[in-house]
Amino acid sequence: MKSDKARASDKYHVYTGIIHIHSTFSDGTRPIPEIAQIANELGDVHFLLITDHNTLRGKKEGFEGWYGKVLVGVGTEINDKDDRNHYLAFNIDKEFGPEYSAEEYVNQVDAMGGLGFIAHPDESRSYIRQYPPYPWTLWNSDRFHGIEIWNQMSEWMEGLTHFNKFWRILHPRRSIISPKPQTLERWDQLNLQRKVVGIGGVDAHGFLHRLIGGFAIRVFRYKVSFRTIRTHILSEAAITPDTDYQEALQEVYAALRAGRCFISHAYLGSAVDFSFWAQNQHGSATLGETLPFEQNTEFSIHLPKKAKAFLIYNGRKIDEQIGTDIRFAAQGKGIYRLEVTVDDRPWIYSNHIRLQ
Repeated sequence: MKSDKARASDKYHVYTGIIHIHSTFSDGTRPIPEIAQIANELGDVHFLLITDHNTLRGKKEGFEGWYGKVLVGVGTEINDKDDRNHYLAFNIDKEFGPEYSAEEYVNQVDAMGGLGFIAHPDESRSYIRQYPPYPWTLWNSDRFHGIEIWNQMSEWMEGLTHFNKFWRILHPRRSIISPKPQTLERWDQLNLQRKVVGIGGVDAHGFLHRLIGGFAIRVFRYKVSFRTIRTHILSEAAITPDTDYQEALQEVYAALRAGRCFISHAYLGSAVDFSFWAQNQHGSATLGETLPFEQNTEFSIHLPKKAKAFLIYNGRKIDEQIGTDIRFAAQGKGIYRLEVTVDDRPWIYSNHIRLQ
């Protein structure tokens, strides 16, 4: 599971995960063991995080653990009475129903030592009436830990029209293009105030879509979803099927909480060998970490294949280069992240490195 070419730091191991998955414990179409088997068949997925709606049955009934080479953790997707403010909560034992307000469950998840991410924060759509948008409204809170900067299912549904729906059904991965610009802008603005971790989610359900004449096709089968948006973590400890699954999950949650993670679109290629770090006379720092600023601070990037890298400084693109091994000079104190494109399509989004 460890990448032989991980260059951010010798102390980290790179693992690939799929986050935001629904099973038959809510509105998914497959049970957790079958979902885990699908991930095993892909061969390059190391962990899954299940998030059924307002329930932890998967955890309480013993479905967390190792399934072959795939680690499964169970969280929950919480919403309020208006079906807004969807929140992915992990490392908790308490269930929250719609009777709780967003402020209550965000505060309680944090107080319990849990880990919470805002789901599809800027969702907007009107094409499918039975699936209205579920945006986030509690932006004055400082107790959520991160946000989904890219949600595969939301993007797919928001792009549906009467004219393109059959093409999007037949070519679901090709219709996933990029995160919403307003979400990226909001993410950067939040990080100017405090660390807010960005993750990618697939929002997998394995839905059946009924066509004219009563025929049905499964849109975004789990295996298709698992080949789109992935979240990769940098773990301080090696995680293998020989590791106690509870210890392994704590390593996953610790990396996510710290922001030692990056997001990729697997349709454009494997990103497991991606690295991004800053270095100067004080030492080095990688994703989610902080380094004192000096005038000679340099960012190093390693890409698994030739691509275009954009350096984002305090929310603005300040430099770009094409290659596999790239260097950028820091401009000052602040937050830096990386965006990588292949043929002008977004491929990789890093979390921020702070210089202060």
